[in-house]
Amino acid sequence: MSETINTQELGEKIVKVLKTIYDPEIPVDIYELGLIYDVFVNEAYDVKILMTLTSPNCPVAETLPVEVEEKVKSLNAVKDAMVEITFDPPWTQDLMSEEAKLELGML
Repeated sequence: MSETINTQELGEKIVKVLKTIYDPEIPVDIYELGLIYDVFVNEAYDVKILMTLTSPNCPVAETLPVEVEEKVKSLNAVKDAMVEITFDPPWTQDLMSEEAKLELGML
């Protein structure tokens, strides 16, 4: 018998996973950095993550989205995961959480 999970609970689990993924150049996770714009979960437990990078020339542009997809897919309830990269709006330091700014000595 499979455990039923609502999409809000699954969204919270996804956020926890996203907080384990770090930008290799900045010692803060991608969620607190503000790189995650949105997480969509449908009733079939397919996940779409809308995210950005710190710049279009980011050295991890090829690997970071793959890492995000793989880690989110590792959650038992997730059937499939897809990452869409966008630069609209472009990332700025204003998108960082207070926690990230504090960690980087910006507060």
